[in-house]
Amino acid sequence: MPGSLIVWILSALLILGVLTQRWWEPRLDARGVRWRAWPWRWWLIGYPQTAVRVWWTWRRLSYLNGLSVSMTPDRRVMGKNLVVQGTALKPKPPRRAWPMPTRTGLTLRVILHPGQTPAPFFAAARAMEHAWRVHGVRVRSPRRGEVVITVTAADPLTGRAPAAVPARPELLSANVGQIEDGEPWLINLRRVPHWLVTGATQSGKSSLLAALVRDLAPQPVALVGIDLKGGMELGLFGGRLSALAIDRPQAIGLLSGVVDEITHRMGVCRAAGKRSVWELPDNERPVPIVVIVDELAELYLTDGSRQSRDEAEACGTLLLRVAQLGAALGVHLVVAGQRVGSDIGARVTALRAQLGGRVAHRAHDEASAEMTLGDINADAVVTAQCITEDEQGVAVVAMSGQWTRARSRLVTTADAAEIARTEPPVNPFLIQPDPIEFTKRGEEK
Repeated sequence: MPGSLIVWILSALLILGVLTQRWWEPRLDARGVRWRAWPWRWWLIGYPQTAVRVWWTWRRLSYLNGLSVSMTPDRRVMGKNLVVQGTALKPKPPRRAWPMPTRTGLTLRVILHPGQTPAPFFAAARAMEHAWRVHGVRVRSPRRGEVVITVTAADPLTGRAPAAVPARPELLSANVGQIEDGEPWLINLRRVPHWLVTGATQSGKSSLLAALVRDLAPQPVALVGIDLKGGMELGLFGGRLSALAIDRPQAIGLLSGVVDEITHRMGVCRAAGKRSVWELPDNERPVPIVVIVDELAELYLTDGSRQSRDEAEACGTLLLRVAQLGAALGVHLVVAGQRVGSDIGARVTALRAQLGGRVAHRAHDEASAEMTLGDINADAVVTAQCITEDEQGVAVVAMSGQWTRARSRLVTTADAAEIARTEPPVNPFLIQPDPIEFTKRGEEK
């Protein structure tokens, strides 16, 4: 189809949308469905408007943000040693393809001029959001000499995240919500073994842990919980947990048992000549274990007594060993807390370095967001600070240098009760027939 015909069609749709704008205002039909929320409104009106705006403003946007390149010399030599600098009179913007639509926005492919780098495009992302009147713009460079601009027209994280679509999940993979491009938010513990979840009170940490448990519950995975808030959060899942510690002595005993299990699995892999449990045959592979810690700071706080300091030291050492040794042996760690800095206890910084997946909810101060995301991406820290109190469950998710916004799914009390009736795997620990007995070790110590 010729390019001019496409432009004419989009212009006609744009004019139609403007003339009939009052018909498209948000209102409810007889079934209580908002017309404006229907997907066809974006394809019929939203996309043509945004695509024309992107195409029309591209030249001026490139010029104002330093994306254009002069194709003529911008300096003259006067005399022997004098150079006069000038301003380019004919700046040429980078060549771009036609914006292609997606479910939540559009993508724009840009070819760089020789000598250009993607850095100015990264810096101009905020200017593009304002010029195109869209919710968000993300810039990436998938190959040399090319930049792909992903536009999100409206925030898909507003309101409640949709319910999970029933599907056969991959082992140790959980669909816990939705990311900002409308796709499912998947936490894959095979890909990223350990996760850190931070945020202020009532920001959505416990909701995320509940969504994680909900999706892992039907899988042959042992869930082990440490909830020093009296078990008020993780205790809702009852019998589905293979073990639950609700105070620090029990947590020490539980973590000691997990470390013993890791040591035993090392011997199994060594005897079989394998480097990890995932190389073992399916019928010989031990059950994966996911250790979930709610409110990390409670494990490290002390009252000044010798016993309290020793308990905090033991918790820090055991958690660090689980994080360092567990990934290849099918033992995974998910830690949640308000702060993860060295001010709450020893070895916290070393533990944080082992947690490759990061989730930052709303924080009260910049330091808390910096502790979680600062070593991954500075822009992610700024985005996390912009999360408001009305956006409960919204977080910035970062791993392997990449980050995105996401919102976890709400798990109701009825959902938790249904999960609590799910039976855990039988004897997930190779060295102990009843893992609940691990919690008694801390009391004996």
